This record gives sequence, structure tokens and C-alpha cells, in this order.
Amino acid sequence: MINSDNFHTVDDLKFNPEKLNEALQQVLKIKKYDNAGGVTNFGAICLNQIPGDPDSIKGNNARGVYWTKPDHTGVEKLRDKTIDETAYTEFVKDFEKTYFKEVYESLSKKFKLGRVRILLKQPRSTLSWHRDPEPRLHIPIITNPGCIMVIENVAKHLPADGSVYITNNLKYHNAFNGGEENRVHLVACLPEYKFN
Repeated sequence: MINSDNFHTVDDLKFNPEKLNEALQQVLKIKKYDNAGGVTNFGAICLNQIPGDPDSIKGNNARGVYWTKPDHTGVEKLRDKTIDETAYTEFVKDFEKTYFKEVYESLSKKFKLGRVRILLKQPRSTLSWHRDPEPRLHIPIITNPGCIMVIENVAKHLPADGSVYITNNLKYHNAFNGGEENRVHLVACLPEYKFN
């Protein structure tokens, strides 16, 4: 169990790790990762969309707005485009016969969800130092000991054991994969979740 100011384990939710892996393989036979218009070391597959709008899960919609401090000045910069997370209420039909549908329904009963994505972090790569508009829910599917998430100055490894974690992405953070295999998490935006 991981509990701190910026990392929470959801105690009453746990999913089957083997079924998560199987669902991932099913999805990857249907769709490839979207690199949000050529972003290096980023890959996403959206599991839900704006009803009737398949374009809502393509390109920059797979990534979304964030703030970063890209250089030595420490001046914060806005990147990408704002996403209305509350509009993403329709599970993508192509993935309805996977275990992810059951996971999505279970999460929806407990949380107001925004986009629910499968996010890829390739080996030996990192995200930028950034903050997001809302907290995120993580279910690790594939990980290794070199996969670490850092929020402010706290670093945690999130095991792929079916556990559900909520991270305070409102604060500056990054995630890196220092291993030699892909890191894959199911990540849901939580537009109404409040950290204490």
C-alpha cells in the first residue's frame, strides 16, 4: 500500500493483473498507440471518447494541456490544448469485449472519470517536469523496478499487481522508465477528485 500526501492507494479496488495484460494485448491487435502528433517517447490509446466523436481521441486529444518549466529561467509555460474531461463519457466500441470495459464500469461507479487511456512510456525515457489540471488514477499493467513516478521530491514505484493508485498531478511531477521494457499504465483523469 502506498499512501502519502501525493500518492493514494484505493483500498477497496483491485483488478486481475493477468486479465489486464490480456486486455492490453487484445487492444494492441485493434489499435496502435497514438503519439499525439509526433511527441517523442509518448504513446496513448484512449478507451473512452466524447459520444459520437472518434476524433476526440486522436492527436493532441490523446495528450492534453499541461504546464512545464522548460528551461533555466523557471518560467512556467502552457503546452498543448485544453480538454473538457467531463465530456468523455462513451466507452470506445472496439474495446467493449475486453476486460477494460469491466474495469471502466467499476471505476465509473466510484469516480467521475475524464479520459481513460492506456499510456506507454518507452524504455529509458522520461516525461517532462510538468503539472496537470487534475489528479490521475493509475493502474499499472506492465512495469519494472526502474519505473518511478516523482511528485515534487517524493519518488515511488507503483507495482503492477492490480492495485489502483491516485496521484496528485496538480503538483510538479514526472515519470520515468529506467528499464529495458515498456511501462504501460491505465490512466484516468479525475476532474472532481480532491486531495486532502
